Amino acid sequence: MHSLVKWIHSRYRPDGMDATAGIDRRLAVVGVAGGLLSGLLGVGGGVIMVPLLVLWAGFAQREAHAFSLGAIIPISAAGVLTFGAAGEVRITEAVALAVGAIVGSRIGTSVLARMGEDPLKLVFGVFLLAVAATMAVRR
Repeated sequence: MHSLVKWIHSRYRPDGMDATAGIDRRLAVVGVAGGLLSGLLGVGGGVIMVPLLVLWAGFAQREAHAFSLGAIIPISAAGVLTFGAAGEVRITEAVALAVGAIVGSRIGTSVLARMGEDPLKLVFGVFLLAVAATMAVRR
């Protein structure tokens, strides 16, 4: 694994710097929190990671959304492997959900690319409040 990280860093760090020296610990903590809470609560990484990336790691809103989307694949793979091993994944329903999610994410990322930072923050904040209110009422 360490050699894979070194190879990736060498592709993006021509100075030959040690592969682990450039890793931001805040991002690792955000990743652990996002993965833990995604696995525990079944929420997308965006609900956890985006606020942490913006408020704690200092990312711009759009940048945080993009990083969170990039983290979905390994988070999902870990969850699918765990639930699949326990026999909890219903393939037909999962495929239908995945097809819809792929189509929706292409549309959503297209809108994201054209949206300004302030409207994006507002839409995201309103979404989080709406989800919280709905969850509180639907106990």
